[in-house]
Amino acid sequence: MAVITPATRISPPLNRPFNHRSSLPSPSKNLLFLKNPTPSSTIVAVRCQKPFSDGGSSTNHASSVSSSIDFLTLCHRLKTTKRKGWINQGINGAESIADHMYRMSLMALIAGDLTGVDRERCIKMAIVHDIAEAIVGDITPSDGVPKEEKSRREKAALEEMCEVLGGGVRAEEITELWLEYENNASLEANLVKDFDKVEMILQALEYESEHGKVLDEFFISTAGKFQTEIGKSWAAEINTRRKRQLTNRQR
Repeated sequence: MAVITPATRISPPLNRPFNHRSSLPSPSKNLLFLKNPTPSSTIVAVRCQKPFSDGGSSTNHASSVSSSIDFLTLCHRLKTTKRKGWINQGINGAESIADHMYRMSLMALIAGDLTGVDRERCIKMAIVHDIAEAIVGDITPSDGVPKEEKSRREKAALEEMCEVLGGGVRAEEITELWLEYENNASLEANLVKDFDKVEMILQALEYESEHGKVLDEFFISTAGKFQTEIGKSWAAEINTRRKRQLTNRQR
């Protein structure tokens, strides 16, 4: 891997001014999201409760608090929606989307330093990279949804979630991070995308051990696709442990 220098950075860290790549739509009165996290689910309306405004700061604060709780309530679905790849493999008690993102955040926290990489940005990116799945659910290759359509659905869901949050600087930050990850547009995005794959094969290894399964497809689909030295070394360690585990099982 080439030496990373600050000059190679594509996207600036969050302590520098944003260079926005997209703009959010104007908030609408009625915000729609899916009742169940699948494309065919029933649509229900959610209205952010905004108190009568007399121009006072207390009213603005109340509106902000209400929007924050609305947003967090919507994000609850990340805690309850199971990752479909494991469901398809018949894993009982499969991890949730939030479980996956949490361990990725820990990966960003404990990973060794890389020149030019903003660790805090990586942690934030790991937290938000699958956030749109609160609305669209976990779309996997087995669903047959084209990559472009998957991205379109998720971007629309993200915009809707930012409307629920009430827009503003935090919504812009979430959008910036999500787009950067989606477009693999920075060194931080390279690393977090590696964490996404590393977390998946580590979970596969754990499920193989717990359930006596062989989950080859998760290891095959990620082989040779790691972009960073950290991702490559962690994946190699997981594969080494897997080979040892499978060998011991055959004895």
